[in-house]
Amino acid sequence: MANAQADGRAGGRTGDRSESRTGGPAGGQWCPPEWPERIRALADGTLVPVTPKRAATVMLLKDADDGYAVHMLRRRASMAFAGGAYAYPGGGVDPRDDDLHVRWAGPTRAWWADRLGVDDMAAQAIVCAAVRETYEEAGVLLAGPTPDSVTGDTTGPDWEADRVALVARDLSFAEFLDRRGLVLRSDLLGVWTRWITPEFESRRYDTWFFVAALPEGQRTRNASTEADRTVWIAPREAVAAYDRSELLMMPPTIATLRQLTAYTTAAQALDAAPARDLTPVLVTTRLDEDGIVLSWPGYDEFTLHIPNGGATT
Repeated sequence: MANAQADGRAGGRTGDRSESRTGGPAGGQWCPPEWPERIRALADGTLVPVTPKRAATVMLLKDADDGYAVHMLRRRASMAFAGGAYAYPGGGVDPRDDDLHVRWAGPTRAWWADRLGVDDMAAQAIVCAAVRETYEEAGVLLAGPTPDSVTGDTTGPDWEADRVALVARDLSFAEFLDRRGLVLRSDLLGVWTRWITPEFESRRYDTWFFVAALPEGQRTRNASTEADRTVWIAPREAVAAYDRSELLMMPPTIATLRQLTAYTTAAQALDAAPARDLTPVLVTTRLDEDGIVLSWPGYDEFTLHIPNGGATT
């Protein structure tokens, strides 16, 4: 489910939306009308923050003739959360993703726990969510019959039946791997960044962003009921379209795309992942006599000013 990217709601062209929006940073910003009231309630202690749900999303990459591309999907405009926004495949952790019998290859759970900043079983659940959601939403499976292989074509009625069962939660990911005789290839993933939805939001996620290369012999497809379009697009092209207000994205999406423009091949991006800082990105709020200031540490382009009784700037 692609709604698990940590929100922040600065984006490109919104079309016909209810949120107020102004120019400002490249791509524009918008401020949902409920934000000021919720921010003030949080500040005065009358709003208790919702505990964020753990989630994972995957920036799936493939090399192209003129560089490399990332797989993105566009959320349906009818979606209550981030409708019309471009995002990556991803979603929340299934409580069964921490099953002890998940078939596993690559770095150990302890290694992943240290890298992700959680305990061993939480690490397994987050990595499982990344692999499972990529299969559910893009039809791409980072798993193979042996620790050093990857399954090929994942299309066909039997594969689709299993995918639908995973989406419906009628089948756990561990059961799926067992049924197929597959092992999860955690070594095909690199964790890139971590964003947490603002404390004043009613729906919150603690989301780890991963990178992975499209396995040979597999192809993506729009398998998500939440998306009306999927594209392979060069990070630089996506960034340029956002800056022209042609593509709507949430802060974590455009921030990661800007970071990906530093590399010219998928392999380069994957090689850079181990050195990435995973300090969680969480918005800070400041109230003064003029209004509210929201800022994302390290990401000045998303700074948002909400004047008392006025439009965002």
